[in-house]
Amino acid sequence: MTGPAVYVGIDVAQATLDVALLPSGETWQVANDEPGIRALVTRLQPHAPTLIVLEATGGYERAPVAALATAGLPVVVANPRQVRNFARATGQLAKTDTLDAGILARFADRVRPAVRPLPEPATQELAALLARRRQLIEMLGAERQRLSLAAASVRRSLTQHIAWLERQLGRVDDDLDALIQASPLWRAKDDLLQSVPGIGPVASHTLLATLPELGTLSHKQIAALVGVAPLARDSGTLRGKRSVWGGRAVARTALYMAALVASRYNPVLRVFYQRLRAAGKPAKLALIACARKLLIILNAMVRANTYWAAPDLRSA
Repeated sequence: MTGPAVYVGIDVAQATLDVALLPSGETWQVANDEPGIRALVTRLQPHAPTLIVLEATGGYERAPVAALATAGLPVVVANPRQVRNFARATGQLAKTDTLDAGILARFADRVRPAVRPLPEPATQELAALLARRRQLIEMLGAERQRLSLAAASVRRSLTQHIAWLERQLGRVDDDLDALIQASPLWRAKDDLLQSVPGIGPVASHTLLATLPELGTLSHKQIAALVGVAPLARDSGTLRGKRSVWGGRAVARTALYMAALVASRYNPVLRVFYQRLRAAGKPAKLALIACARKLLIILNAMVRANTYWAAPDLRSA
């Protein structure tokens, strides 16, 4: 006879990993370093867990997640907001590392988020470069804002720092291009994505790094995953406005910016955007709808491995 399903929650901190198991209620703690992670994997393997859930913590979870996945254990990195909402819904207001690990185990048991393929090392490297690019752009914007208001005594320092940041940004862009070109599969996908009017290098690279499921899910699933699917807000006879939220913010931002360009230069999305605006839809709502339509187009193209072909709109 097989034993009961085992669900594991792991609360991740910079120095420690707190572990909780259900249904046994067993808890323990290991260090978040190589020996501690090896001990964690060794201790979990005999339990044959059904699901292991950790929260995204800004990078501290990467090493344990990689080790667990490499060992063939089913691991999911959960959205912290979903876990916090789940904790509140269950009445768990107190917060300690051990309690958080228990909540994650209960989340694994009750919600059972789907196990998705984890990024390959090269994909993680691409994601790290994209994150660094966003950081450089944010710093450049802040320094340029300071320069516009700066006293003469600090303008030279600001100008030098801006020039340095611009050089660093150029190097990161070169590294991104080199990484994409080094992979035949990525190079083919990058060419395919950039064949769509509105999708440039930044949007393509961002989708390659943050949305490996592109082309493997249905149009409804991919829209919900990114966070561009309208969600109902109905209760009884009340019919609230549909809105989008959640999902993968980085991918969604890249799609929104691409939709902004595509609404002017992509023949399909330009007509779609103009039709929505003519129907009285607000500009932002129309752009979100364009982002969703663009994502669905990209998803279908990657699934079929076909490049963009501009349709003949004269008969539309």
